[in-house]
Amino acid sequence: LGMFSELKFLVPWGHVAAKAWGHSEGHPVLCLHGWLDNANTFDKLIPLLPRGFYYVAMDFSGHGLSSHRPAGCPYHFLDYVTDVRRVAAALQWRRFTLMGHSMGGAVAGMFCFLYPEMVDKLILLESLGFLLAPEDTEAWLKSKRRVIDRLLSLEAKQQTPKARSPEAALQRLLEANSHLTAEGGAILLQRGATETPAG
Repeated sequence: LGMFSELKFLVPWGHVAAKAWGHSEGHPVLCLHGWLDNANTFDKLIPLLPRGFYYVAMDFSGHGLSSHRPAGCPYHFLDYVTDVRRVAAALQWRRFTLMGHSMGGAVAGMFCFLYPEMVDKLILLESLGFLLAPEDTEAWLKSKRRVIDRLLSLEAKQQTPKARSPEAALQRLLEANSHLTAEGGAILLQRGATETPAG
């Protein structure tokens, strides 16, 4: 298991990088590094682990060889969870093992909590995983999972903006905002739409 390959997954702000050991037919294990670390944190450990698994260690956004988020965008735990969700989708993994070290363990725990059907085992190294007060559990779970799922489905549907005639654009704006007058809509469109040769 000494040999590894480099992987790269496209995301809206660039890419998420990862390194992989073993054969892609092996049982999938996603490895999550700790605070201010990167995927190389697993270099000495992976060769000691059982064969027959496909180990993928990702660099969280802004770490290792992964793109940084745009300047001024904070790095929240939930964004790291979303990174994991993106990588799992890119690898087309429906069910896999999560191994997290330190902060990566907290992210792994949060991911398990949100997507229990996707995780068969959770391995925590120097980490408590993720703990919530029982009375907050249901509401947190519903809202956070909805946020991530909605974001990713919006991105999947991303297409080139439609070109419309100025009249059709105004019509569309008024349909979507019943409180707007035609005059108010026209004022907003001057700055809210860009004219191209197509419309």
